[in-house]
Amino acid sequence: MSFRDSLRLFEYGSALRPEVGGAPARSLPVAEAGEAPSDQKERGRVDLSLGDEQGVVDRGRAILHAEARAIVDAAERLDGAFARAVHRLESCSGNVVVTGIGKAGIVGRKISATLASTGTPSHFLHPTEAMHGDLGVLRGDDLLLALSQSGETEEITRLIPHVRARGIPIVAITGRTESTLGRAAEVVVTSGPVREACELGLAPSTSTSVLLALGDSLALVTSARRAFTAEDFHARHPGGSLGRQLMHVEDVMRALPLCRTTLPEESVRSVFSRALPARRTGAVMILDHDGTLAGIFTDSDLARLFERRNDTAIDGPIGDVMTVRPTTIRAGTRLRDAVELLEARRLSELPVIDASGRPVGLLDVVDLVGMVPPELLDLPLQAAA
Repeated sequence: MSFRDSLRLFEYGSALRPEVGGAPARSLPVAEAGEAPSDQKERGRVDLSLGDEQGVVDRGRAILHAEARAIVDAAERLDGAFARAVHRLESCSGNVVVTGIGKAGIVGRKISATLASTGTPSHFLHPTEAMHGDLGVLRGDDLLLALSQSGETEEITRLIPHVRARGIPIVAITGRTESTLGRAAEVVVTSGPVREACELGLAPSTSTSVLLALGDSLALVTSARRAFTAEDFHARHPGGSLGRQLMHVEDVMRALPLCRTTLPEESVRSVFSRALPARRTGAVMILDHDGTLAGIFTDSDLARLFERRNDTAIDGPIGDVMTVRPTTIRAGTRLRDAVELLEARRLSELPVIDASGRPVGLLDVVDLVGMVPPELLDLPLQAAA
């Protein structure tokens, strides 16, 4: 089904909705059991039957297209007011306090969370609770971001005079600039007229999608103007898969004292005869006498010597059989980039070095299991040949 057909389906469906306070909607003819369905002309231009899988898919697609079109329309409607709203959020020295009721309130909580996690201090204020003591959370340097599609929501309009009395500026996201909320706000970002995607035209759906999209755009443009970085985001979001992607290699690596290290002249046999560190690792880092990394020798290298029955090499200097100039990664690199390097080179161990080339630890793929999101960790547990 095309985008245009989906819009037609949505528009035709809206003709079947009851008008508020008006006559009940006409219903589609439904065939009785065993009765042949009526012809296409009687049923209308588009088959609205939800009795089969395709009908359900078509209806869902029509709703998504309708909401998407409303967001596109809102994007085309943006003007200088949006820029002024961003400036007010950026210059706010206190908190951006978001408020809304009902579904707009739920959207407001999400917008507040997005603001807070992207560099703009924010919290949510329930407008009803505000009238029963929570007005006390407002400070003189705060800004109120109020959400109401109609701009006439009773709980919001009751709150407005008390906010203005405190000299707190209001930025509104609302459908009508001439509404009570629109007139009271210093800046209005308009969501414009929308038609709800609900079959009855009543349940907030299209309107909440537009409110959320506008709130996200305000938050993210403000964040960009603050030069908010991935490190800033990680500081506010250390948990979950997003936090793990933004970790640095030194957060996960085995520190140098926990790694197997040796000098180039020590024999392979003596290196592997020594007691293991507290945590087993499949690699030995070979250090020059100045402490820089000379090479690496892995369990796979050892296995190849045994397979070839090369006892001479096993009893010879490890420097003769090590991998010279191995792949390394600098301390301070994000874990996500390290995982991509491990995958690209098909490595199981990755030495972590400082700016002078001295190793500070070792990143072992075994330690990454359970710490890195599955989509980033699809690495074969084998060392490079």
